[in-house]
Amino acid sequence: MRDPNTDSDETVQDELDPAALRLQAKLRRLLMGSSLVMVLGLLAVFAAIFYKINANNSNVSADNVAATIAIGAEAQVISVTQMDGNLVVLVKEGASQALVYIDL
Repeated sequence: MRDPNTDSDETVQDELDPAALRLQAKLRRLLMGSSLVMVLGLLAVFAAIFYKINANNSNVSADNVAATIAIGAEAQVISVTQMDGNLVVLVKEGASQALVYIDL
């Protein structure tokens, strides 16, 4: 029986046959390849998050919002409130009412 205290890595490495050494080398290459793919994936995710944080260059003004909202010709805006970064507009047209959510 081997004594783990007296055996060194070199003697254990020498005891492996060539097929086991090839398998060990192949597994090391697979491990390095999968680690590289994982690191590249994490970098891509963090790059996308960084881009989304810094790419918020929207020019939101009252004129820009008003120019893009279309309601019916006979519709009346009854109420406008802001909730969670969105505008909520209560519109009455004829006998019906509708809530319109506008994401600025």
